[in-house]
Amino acid sequence: MRSLALPLAIAGLLAAIASASLHNAAAATPVLDEREALRISQSAIGRRLDGFEFRDTERRVIRLADYRGKPLLVQLIYTSCYHSCPLAVQTLDRAVEAAAETFGDKAFEIVTIGFDYRADTPERLRAYAKDQGIDRTNWRFLAGTPETIDRLIETIGFVFVPSPRGFDHLAQTTVVDANGVVFRQIYGSEIDAPGIVEPLKALLYGRTADFVSVSGLINRLKLFCTIYDPRSERYRFDYSIFIGIAVGGLILSTMAGVLARAIYREFRTGRNA
Repeated sequence: MRSLALPLAIAGLLAAIASASLHNAAAATPVLDEREALRISQSAIGRRLDGFEFRDTERRVIRLADYRGKPLLVQLIYTSCYHSCPLAVQTLDRAVEAAAETFGDKAFEIVTIGFDYRADTPERLRAYAKDQGIDRTNWRFLAGTPETIDRLIETIGFVFVPSPRGFDHLAQTTVVDANGVVFRQIYGSEIDAPGIVEPLKALLYGRTADFVSVSGLINRLKLFCTIYDPRSERYRFDYSIFIGIAVGGLILSTMAGVLARAIYREFRTGRNA
């Protein structure tokens, strides 16, 4: 019995050390605070994206300032993610398809940026885009230096923490206006068409206070008459408002005519009397 006492004591001590190490490691692992991440994300609205330079999948220099003049969708992913990031990219692709049908694919731009700068190289991002089936002329996958990525995530309010499976982060797509200012944040890995089209519609049709020119009036009509059809999962221009206006105008003009004739008859009757 004495010969077993020492080995058992050592085994117990090692188990205790292992348990304490696991506990300390678990305690040291950061946890994503979704409420705080959402607050930080929302606080980024109104900030301007200035001085950001990246490399695309062909290692060409791409500056976010080059996108001025058009709305820009900014999505952050990491290429070693095999769960939420691919879903976010693929559903964004379907939503972008609806947006391209609505506005044309030259009306806006998209960039997907790898925030894991140690692994998300231009070559890795090129393979990732191919794996996800993304082949659009207005969509680029970009890699950045540690300094650039750190500054970008702070500017757009993107929060992530390391986790056993890679990173935990708020699934976020940032809508930037034509002046490079954060306009809206879109949340969730499953992005639907209205989530993308509505903010783009507001930027492309609704933010120019031009009520005098023909183009300004047309844009205002497009803003209110471009609606989402959930059956086809597509946007379409709704002509029913014009039919309603025409019918209403016809009814009003008919009533006005009847009233005018009645007044005229009453006037003539009074004069003859």
